[in-house]
Amino acid sequence: MKLRDSNIEKLGQGTCYDALIIGGGINGAVAAAALSGKGVKVALIEQRDFAGFTSQQSSNLAWGGIKYLESHDYGLVRELCLGRNHLIENYPSRVKEIRFYSTIERGFRFPPLLLWLGTWVYWLIGNGFTKIPRWLSRETINAEEPVIDTSRFHSGFEYSDAYLHDNDSRFVFQFVRSAMDRGCIAANYVESLGARREEGHWITCARDVITGKTLEIRSTVLINAAGPFVDDHNRLTGEKTGHRHLFSKGIHLIVPRITPQHRILTFFADDGRLFFVIPMGVRTCIGTTDSRVNSPFTEVSAADRQFVIDNINKRLNLSKPLTTADIISERCGVRPLVVKAGDASDNTRDWLQMSRKHEIDVNWDSTHLSIFGGKLTDCINVGNEISTIVSAMGVKLPYPKYKWYGEPHRSVREEYMHQARLMNLDSYTAPESIETLSTRLWRRYDQQAFELLATIREDPRQAEVLIKGTDYIRCEIRLAQHQEMITRLEDFLRRRSKIALVVRHEDIRNAEGLMEACEILFGDQAKEKYAEYFKIRPEQPTRALPVKKRRNADE
Repeated sequence: MKLRDSNIEKLGQGTCYDALIIGGGINGAVAAAALSGKGVKVALIEQRDFAGFTSQQSSNLAWGGIKYLESHDYGLVRELCLGRNHLIENYPSRVKEIRFYSTIERGFRFPPLLLWLGTWVYWLIGNGFTKIPRWLSRETINAEEPVIDTSRFHSGFEYSDAYLHDNDSRFVFQFVRSAMDRGCIAANYVESLGARREEGHWITCARDVITGKTLEIRSTVLINAAGPFVDDHNRLTGEKTGHRHLFSKGIHLIVPRITPQHRILTFFADDGRLFFVIPMGVRTCIGTTDSRVNSPFTEVSAADRQFVIDNINKRLNLSKPLTTADIISERCGVRPLVVKAGDASDNTRDWLQMSRKHEIDVNWDSTHLSIFGGKLTDCINVGNEISTIVSAMGVKLPYPKYKWYGEPHRSVREEYMHQARLMNLDSYTAPESIETLSTRLWRRYDQQAFELLATIREDPRQAEVLIKGTDYIRCEIRLAQHQEMITRLEDFLRRRSKIALVVRHEDIRNAEGLMEACEILFGDQAKEKYAEYFKIRPEQPTRALPVKKRRNADE
């Protein structure tokens, strides 16, 4: 936590930043990465953990929005397809093309050939960047994906989009980390209490959620990237905008792996909306719902669970129908949907046809920006738009043409892989892992993976899996402790990693090596942080967890 404490101290020293960003979700993260990469003096605060709200509840997809063709939102589809292509090109280790396997039920509202034509329109809108679509007969589906019950289906089609190999919140944090590497002063668990204008600058009153300490942060530009709380923060600062948010709740259930094939199964659920079966390593993510809610704070209801489970059981040939007992973990969040501030027609319009496009409202007089909506797929565009607007406000961009996103040059990866081969790094890969250690470390840490190589070379014990039942090795935990601003155990288990998504809660609690990981992450506070995560009351004894026997480095 030293990095966080140091950054909070810097935030309160009276420095006037070119831009202060409120919110560390995907919009705030890319705004920070873009501006800091171009040489702007940036600060970022987030009242929870980075990606700790909406940005940790997505489908883990980077897709062009084929469903928006139905609402004739071709401009949005074009924009999202190009954004998806850009992510695949620039993050080849993290964002990968994947095939979507879609089936068409008899009596569906559109003829099969029209849907088939739509996949080609979608492919062409995306500049033919991905593999071409493919028609699927019932016989083909039965042969390639026997888990699908074709008795109710006419036929199907296959097309491409992309997915995040790791979880969405990890992807967001990598933008935050990139921003900090380029000088951004960022801190999680720091909330904005509102801001005021004084002598041409913004004075934002902030509070350290952990200690309760308050501080004031000065900035020339104030960027409201608070996700579903954008409207709330604008009320605190007295900003009036041309847009506002409505909320749609979506849930996903994580269950044991349904199919060994690495593809996404797509259906039209009983309510007519697209429904996904998404691979997640040794697990499967199923969902989602799309229901209107009035508050960003939501939870999974019994009806939500049953809707998802019923739709899956109805369309798949499972050896044993899924039940709530099969649920390993759950995701539940809201999609902030953008409407005009004075638009009263949102109560009557078709909910599923509302646009998911982002909007940026700008108050040029007060140098204030509000980012509404947005999708992970479109994040590079958001970062570039913010940079353009901030520059137009008079903030100098010392490096205006700097490419602020993307993995390091291919030659850097080749050098890393060369070093990994020389030290036979992949021989340390755990038997149960589904990918080699060298590949995994590069995807998660890119250039920081060189530090991990050096650590393992010096002490091979650092390549051992520390938390049994996961693929996280000891030196990764140490790197997280130094550089990933982990304040609570949930930050690591749920957001820097996806352990809490794919391992049952009780299995995590009993995992060998977890307490040692807590000791690395939190030092003397290890037992306290463990008890906080597992909601252990002070009078309850903390279960004595098995800890791997430690050896001296020279053994």
